[in-house]
Amino acid sequence: MDWFNTPVESTGGKTAPLLVSELSAIIQQLLDDPRLLDIRVRGEVTNYKHHGRGHRYFSLSEKGGGSTAAVVKCVMWRSDADRLPFTPEEGMEVIVSGSVTLYAPHGAYQLQVKAMEKAGLGEKYLLVEQWKKELAALGLFAADRKRKLPAFPQKIGVVTSETGAVIHDICNVVARRYPLEIIISPTAVQGEDAHRGIAQAIRRVAGRVDLVIVARGGGSFEDLFPFNHPEVVHAIASCPVPVVSAIGHEVDVTLSDLAADIRAPTPSAAAELAVPDKTALLHRLQEQKIRIDTALQGRVAWAREEIQGLRDRLRPQKFVRKIGERRQYSADIADRLDRACATRIEREQLLLAGMKAALEAASPLGILSRGYCIAEKDGKLVRSAGALKKDDRLKIRFFDGSSQVSVERVDHDRNI
Repeated sequence: MDWFNTPVESTGGKTAPLLVSELSAIIQQLLDDPRLLDIRVRGEVTNYKHHGRGHRYFSLSEKGGGSTAAVVKCVMWRSDADRLPFTPEEGMEVIVSGSVTLYAPHGAYQLQVKAMEKAGLGEKYLLVEQWKKELAALGLFAADRKRKLPAFPQKIGVVTSETGAVIHDICNVVARRYPLEIIISPTAVQGEDAHRGIAQAIRRVAGRVDLVIVARGGGSFEDLFPFNHPEVVHAIASCPVPVVSAIGHEVDVTLSDLAADIRAPTPSAAAELAVPDKTALLHRLQEQKIRIDTALQGRVAWAREEIQGLRDRLRPQKFVRKIGERRQYSADIADRLDRACATRIEREQLLLAGMKAALEAASPLGILSRGYCIAEKDGKLVRSAGALKKDDRLKIRFFDGSSQVSVERVDHDRNI
C-alpha cells in the first residue's frame, strides 16, 4: 500500500491518527529504498555479542568519533556469521555489507549484515590480484615449470615458525613414514615484515636439502598475506630444489601455492607428499620377493622336467631301442627302394624293347638285309633310272658292304 498517496480522514481539521502497524509500514516502505539495499558501511565494532544460537549482535560507530559519533545497530544471522574468516572484537574497524531493515517489535531500524571484512583488506585483495597478474605474466605460475618431487630424498628443509605446531606435525609424519634428516629454517610467518623473513629462510636452506616445505597453520586473509608477497613468490620460483607449499587451510590459496611445485592442503599432507611410506615400500618389496620366488620356482621346476626328459632320451636301453627302430625303418625304406627300382627298370626295359623293334622295322639296314641295295652317284642317292647314263660310276651299298660298278646300258622300262 502506498501510504503517501492514500487519503486520510480528518476530524475537526486534524489528521486521523495512524496505527502503530501503519507507521511501521510507512517506515518499512521508506527503508525499501534501493539506496539502503546491498550497501557497504565502514565503522568500528562496539557492544559486540555472540549469541548462544550463533547470531552476532553489535553496533557500528564512527571511528574516533567520541561520544557524539553516529551509531547504527547491526545483526548478523548465524547462516552468514559461520562464514566469517575472523572473530570481530571491540574497537575493530570493519567494512560490512548488507541492507537496512526495520525491527518492528522495537520500532527501530538495524543493519542486517551479510558479510564482514577487516577495514583495509579490500585494498589488500586488489593488491594481491595485481600481483597475481604481474607474476603470472612472468611465467612463475606456469605448469610446465613444475618439478617432480624426488622419490627418495635424503634431507628436507622446512620453512615455518619454530614455535608453532606445524613443525611438530611435519616431524611426526616424517618420523613415522620415512625417517630422514630435517633442516628447519625458522622464520616469522605473520606480521608486517614477515615476507622478507620467509624469502630469506627459503634461500638459506635451499642449497642444503633435496626439497623444501613452506608451511604455516590456518589463519585469516590478513594472516596469510605475507605468502602473497612477490618477494616470497620469487624466492619459491628461483629455489634450486622442488618446493611443497602447505599454507593455511585447504580453502586458502595464496600466490606462494601457485608458484610452488606442488600444493598440499595441510602441513601433515605436505610431509606425506615429501617422503615415501616405508611401510608401503616394505609391503611392495615383499610382494616383489614373492613374485620373484614364484617365478624362480617355476623356472626350476621347468628345468627339472627338461633335464628328466633328456635323461630319459639318453638312457642306454631306450637309446638301443631307438636305434633298433631306426634300423628297421631304414631297412623298410631300402626294401621299398629296391622294389621300386626293379619295377622301374623292368618298365623301362620293356619300353626300350618296343622302341628297338620300331627302329629296326624302319631301319634301311633291315630292308637291305632282305636283298635290296642302294645306288649312289657322286655321293647322292639314285632314285630314278632317268638320272643315269652310260659309263656312270655308281656305288652299290649292300647289307654287308658296298661295291663300285659302271653303267653299260640304261633301260627306262618300268617293267624291267
